[in-house]
Amino acid sequence: MSTPLINKFVVVGIGLIGGSLAKGLKQRGACAEVIGIARKAETCTEAVNYGIVDRGYTSLQEIAHELGAGDIIFIAVPTLSVNSVFEEIKQFISADVTITDGASVKGSVQLAAEAVFGTVPPQLVLGHPIAGSEKSGVTAANPNLYEHHRVILTPLETTNHTHVELITYMWQAVGAEVLFMSVEEHDEVLGATSHLPHVIAYSLVDTLARDINNPNIFRYAAGGFRDFTRIASSDPVMWHDIMRANKSAILKSMDLFIDNLARLRTGIEQGDSNYLLDVFSRAKEARDEFTLMLAKRQAPPKED
Repeated sequence: MSTPLINKFVVVGIGLIGGSLAKGLKQRGACAEVIGIARKAETCTEAVNYGIVDRGYTSLQEIAHELGAGDIIFIAVPTLSVNSVFEEIKQFISADVTITDGASVKGSVQLAAEAVFGTVPPQLVLGHPIAGSEKSGVTAANPNLYEHHRVILTPLETTNHTHVELITYMWQAVGAEVLFMSVEEHDEVLGATSHLPHVIAYSLVDTLARDINNPNIFRYAAGGFRDFTRIASSDPVMWHDIMRANKSAILKSMDLFIDNLARLRTGIEQGDSNYLLDVFSRAKEARDEFTLMLAKRQAPPKED
């Protein structure tokens, strides 16, 4: 058996995102050892018992002396908690260690790195896996979460290429497709395609939940409501952080949506049949095209 390219894989935050990557690498033999870092010792014990990590600790300081070239630290904590992890890395971790993250907003991570280190370290590869679930916590870890999904890396001009290559290998090892974007483009695109849908889902469920005059409103909700609002079950702390960190892009997308929704309201109010059919037909066509693209992306490669 060949020696894996990744020696020690250290995951800071053993929830859905971090735990799934850790378990995926471990099961595929893509790293020599998986080490978990969590605030609570019970979480570490649970992660070991579930086979997600080989060892668990409550701080990076405890294992800092073990880490060097070929090792990876993956930061999988809520967006606004990344800063405190950087503080610990600055104090204890060698410059040879490859560092990356899975935060949904790259601009805020870049700013946090600049605030702590003075500039973004060459060893830090900013990244974001475009995969997830409404589930959270250690028990949500899924070793196949990233298969046939995309991961966006947003390295800077100063990022060391050797570290970028190692992180690219890491994601490909768990079946992901790696793409590259600028930090700015990433945050604008994800603000529209991921963050805005969560805003809408949370808002819709909250609006209906506040309708105290209609206690049966959820009792008779069917599949459409369930499918559309599934993501409102996502971790509130994580999404609170995302909304604050990517405020500008999210507000821009919200303004466009609110403007379109207002026009749709007018169309309904005025009984504008042509307008309504145009909107619904255009939306259906776009959604069908997206479904087709997704099916092609997730289809297994044909054998020669």
